[in-house]
Amino acid sequence: MMKRVFLFFILVLIVSCQKKEDDTKKKEGCTTDTISKSGEKKFEMYQMSEMAALMEQMYVDNQRLKERIQNGEKIGEFPQHFLKIHKAVMTDSTENDVFFKEQAAKFIKAQEMIYKDAKNAKQHFNAGIDACIQCHQQKCGGPIPRIKKLYIKE
Repeated sequence: MMKRVFLFFILVLIVSCQKKEDDTKKKEGCTTDTISKSGEKKFEMYQMSEMAALMEQMYVDNQRLKERIQNGEKIGEFPQHFLKIHKAVMTDSTENDVFFKEQAAKFIKAQEMIYKDAKNAKQHFNAGIDACIQCHQQKCGGPIPRIKKLYIKE
């Protein structure tokens, strides 16, 4: 009886070790770019596309602009780097289609109007945010909740 228990224990141990080894092989096979052959994880930095980086910068710029408009401060000058939206390289180049180009033009026009017509800056600002959201509804919906936070409420 003791022999059977001992053999059962050894069998369970062997099977569990074999399962663990198989799982490790599967992980290494699926993620060779993030786990080295020695089993150490490699740090891989996410590389933003030119367009993603530009949009991040435009978001920050618009946060600051929103504060200036709300506080009745001097608005400043139109940020020329916004014009890169027409030529910045996207993660997926097929996304730079007619629809995107139209929405980008609407966004730029609304942004320029903020600086040309400061009396109606709030309306022009929100029109620019509308253009962002309309585009993102078709292209990449992930940032929409974040973009909506930019709206200037009455």
